[in-house]
Amino acid sequence: MAQTLNVNRKERLERLFDLAQAYRGWTRKELAEELGRDPTKLAPDSGNPKFDLILQISEVIDWTLDEVADWLWFGEEEKTKKSSSSFENLDRKAQDAHRKGEYKKLVSIAHSALDVAANSNERARAYNRAAGGWDGLGRFSRVLKAAQAGLREHPIQTDLRLLLQTTAANAHYTLWQLDEALGMAQTVIEHYKGTDPETNRAKVAQAHAWYVLGHTQRRMLDIEPEHSSRYAHAAQCSLNEAMHLYENLAQHIHPSFGGIANTCRAGILETEVFLGKVDAREALARVLDVIGAVVNPSVVEKGDWLESYGWWSIIGCNLTLRHISDERDTQRYMALFTNKADEIADCLNHWAMRERVFSMQFEGRQRLIGWTGQDIPIVIDSDDIRIITGTMGRFPQFRKTGWSILNCGNIIKDS
Repeated sequence: MAQTLNVNRKERLERLFDLAQAYRGWTRKELAEELGRDPTKLAPDSGNPKFDLILQISEVIDWTLDEVADWLWFGEEEKTKKSSSSFENLDRKAQDAHRKGEYKKLVSIAHSALDVAANSNERARAYNRAAGGWDGLGRFSRVLKAAQAGLREHPIQTDLRLLLQTTAANAHYTLWQLDEALGMAQTVIEHYKGTDPETNRAKVAQAHAWYVLGHTQRRMLDIEPEHSSRYAHAAQCSLNEAMHLYENLAQHIHPSFGGIANTCRAGILETEVFLGKVDAREALARVLDVIGAVVNPSVVEKGDWLESYGWWSIIGCNLTLRHISDERDTQRYMALFTNKADEIADCLNHWAMRERVFSMQFEGRQRLIGWTGQDIPIVIDSDDIRIITGTMGRFPQFRKTGWSILNCGNIIKDS
């Protein structure tokens, strides 16, 4: 089987060479000269090109590295084994896998559903399921890719299109692509200003859009400090709307939505402190009271409620770094909040929360160095390296911080 795959890969590589010649108007010899290779041996016999060749091809045909790699490894599309199940049966299995947190299985089922989908609406639903699976795995670039693929399908039901738009908006937000997140969330919100949502899916899309908008506006406080007051007011209003919508969903659809409403409350508290409506130390005491309900996260049921306590901890970090000037208190609060968020992130295997924990810990360490004048090394073990590496792969904006953490750490190797 591996040999067949390599042959197919070699054929695809040859097609890229043909494409490069046509694109540049080069002969085979000219292409070989550009690539620094023998014209008779452009493609390796193994069918597995080395990285430098992939990089050179991407430069020649003006594709990204990802696009070249995807083509070489998967061809025109990722093929899945043809399923004998109907689309609706697969969709039910996908929903069940999502509820159980079986995200790899969910992605696989979604690809099978895509393979048997009979129309654009079913294909968009399959892409939405795949996005949910990638979200659970913390692969947010793939979430975005799946949501965008679903949005390219047409015609599809309006509430499904809006749900895919909120999914894309949330992926942009998580990846810190804040301008894109603002735009997509506002598109969904504008739609519902003239049309009340009728289906549960539409109600979830509306609530999620306000959630993404509010938290994106909250993050803009530090991105655009010259407009921070405007963003704080806007975030407070948006998160209040999201909180009320999710509370209603918790009452009429599923109690887990109450956990998302609880996350909104944490964001609202951050804006209230920023606007001077709540004292920072009073807010920190409130955060400690809230997360005090989760003494041992491993015995708490996994889901939106547990996740919300992790985000309360991250908000506690934000409040500490922005408003507490006493360095002893800063370090004490940061230790409490990052430890709790880290415990919850591990319980949930939550990569977005891990990114925030590492980033906050690094910022807190920089404050400590500035305070003490001592560059105290970080102790890093193999588990830390694994998680930092995974976080760097999932969040491009974190890579610089990740390398800084690894470079200033004392790495303990397993015996």
